This record gives sequence, C-alpha cells and structure tokens, in this order.
Amino acid sequence: MEVILMERVPKLGQMGEKVRVKDGYARNFLLPGGKALRATEANMARFETQRAQLEARDLEKRSDAEKLKGKVDGKMFVIIRQAGETGQLYGSVNTRDIAETITTGGVSIHRNQVDLTTPIKTLGLHKVAINLYGDVDASITMNIARSEDEAGRQERGEEINVREETNMDDLGLEVGAALAEAGDADDRGRE
Repeated sequence: MEVILMERVPKLGQMGEKVRVKDGYARNFLLPGGKALRATEANMARFETQRAQLEARDLEKRSDAEKLKGKVDGKMFVIIRQAGETGQLYGSVNTRDIAETITTGGVSIHRNQVDLTTPIKTLGLHKVAINLYGDVDASITMNIARSEDEAGRQERGEEINVREETNMDDLGLEVGAALAEAGDADDRGRE
C-alpha cells in the first residue's frame, strides 16, 4: 500500500514522502495513529494544504524533545529490585519500569520512547537509549540495585557481586584444626 507520511517516521521516511509499506503496517499503525494517509489524489491535495501547519507542529515537537534531552541525557536513575547472591534479578526491569522511574524523576517519558531490546535481568549499571522524537535521542544509565546503599556503592564503581574467596590453604588449616579438635575429644572420651 502506498501512503503519504504526515510526520517523520524513523526507518521509514520524512514528512510528505510517498512510501510503499505492507498493508498491515499501514492499517494497524500508520493510518490509525495519524502518521500517514493513503496515497490518493484527494489526500495529496489535503496534505499540501496542511503542509505549513504540519511543519510548524513538527518543529515545535522537535524543540520540546530537545528540551527534554537536556533534562534527561546522561542522567542516572535508580531502581530497587530483589535479587539473588549472584546478581540475577528475581524479576526483570522492562520499558514500563524505566518510563515510570524517569517520570517520577520529573520528566514525562512514555514507555514507547524507551529503546530496550531485551529486559534487564541483572544488577548493575545499564545504558538505555531514549527516543524522544524522530532523530532526537538521549542516553541514560539505569542503576539496578537491591538497596539505596548498594546503588550508591555501584555508582562509585564498587563491584557488589564479588563473592568472598577462601584460600584453599586457609580452608585446609581450618578443616584440619576442626578434625584435630574432634579427634582430641574422641581420645578424651575413650580414656
């Protein structure tokens, strides 16, 4: 199906372009969202009469997105979750969780703007891209931790999932001492 784009659609085209897309994509996403019109003569004429208004609206949305980028880009947001000893989360952090965290931080972001290919399933610092509008993108860091204290330690660069390692020599001495002590107790019991 051929459509006329009413706004810039990432990976598809600019406003005013006539593009060919699959029928389902047009019917289910572009047409209902007001992002495109069917490419007919009447719609071409309608688009040309509205072109100035659409370009002004596009410019306004872009400037709003630039302002949001200034507020969000490079910031760190903390999410507290339960996790096992190895740092594996008992659940996961998805786009909705990230959008809600940013929104409670003072900037309104919709979950569709969060560019996360797979949910976050481990503790740590994770870079996440935010698509604010068209080609206006921001990058944030999500600090996933078990507690506020742990989040602060991660922010300072400490590794939180390091297990305490025991030297085999020390372990051997401890086991040997315990066995010797048990043997002494047995010897005293026999006497």
